Amino acid sequence: MSDKTPKSRGLGRGLSALMADIGPAEDAAAPETPARRAETTVPLDRIVPNPDQPRRRFAEEELEELARSIKARGILQPLIVRPDPAREGQYQIVAGERRWRASQRAQLHDVPVIVRDLNDLEVLEVAIIENIQRADLNPVEEAAGYRQLLERFGHTQDQLAEALGKSRSHIANAIRLLKLPEEVQSLVREGQLSAGHARALITVSDPAAIARQVVARALSVRETEALVRKAAQEDDGGTRPRKRSARAADKDADTRALEGDLSAMLDTKVSIEHEPGGERGRLVIQYNSLEKLDELCNRLSGG
Repeated sequence: MSDKTPKSRGLGRGLSALMADIGPAEDAAAPETPARRAETTVPLDRIVPNPDQPRRRFAEEELEELARSIKARGILQPLIVRPDPAREGQYQIVAGERRWRASQRAQLHDVPVIVRDLNDLEVLEVAIIENIQRADLNPVEEAAGYRQLLERFGHTQDQLAEALGKSRSHIANAIRLLKLPEEVQSLVREGQLSAGHARALITVSDPAAIARQVVARALSVRETEALVRKAAQEDDGGTRPRKRSARAADKDADTRALEGDLSAMLDTKVSIEHEPGGERGRLVIQYNSLEKLDELCNRLSGG
């Protein structure tokens, strides 16, 4: 896709109109509802998937169930497509790839579509939002979608959070998962690790080794955090004070949540050490290079 989309366009502008076309999710088990009127029908072989579709995995059982429903009732919600910018006479899916795949299994020749002239940013916005709202992307797919919007189109995390109805810390924490090794990301995609497990592994020196232990022992997120603390202490040669580790483990949920928000905002580990029974404490911001220190100073000074 081209990167020539105008930068001045505000993220999320016009999304209500785009999402009005998409309508509710098509569900094989749902009661029959009036079909949205399609503008035309298009042969399946003239439709291609969106190469930037954030969803990479489609559950086989769900596709088979939807294919059976389509055979019996047809497609209730037309696909949203746009003229393919790379191939004349072809169409690119904006929303409805799951229906397109199921239609192939149902051996349909033509499918109902609504054709829209959308730019690259609008296509990507709809693809991400449709998946988040309908079928829940796995955390890695969700993070990859966010990163596409941020890096390819130059929008800020604040703009993205506002457009998608998410908190800024949610966006930042999601994107941090993409720093994990591919082996760990694969375990998240397959559902063997949750986003909570994965976030706990970001700061360890060998996330893949810890991840294998977590999966093999079916550890909870809290148990994973304890394993990570133990690994960190071993990395320090056992010199980390035990008292401090115990105090960190006793932090209340609000303090841990605030640490998470600050860590996401600054893109580095932040620790809050509050003195029990008082109003004093320390805020510790870690960095692992002088370049990172420069970046932190820039952010904290508003540069």
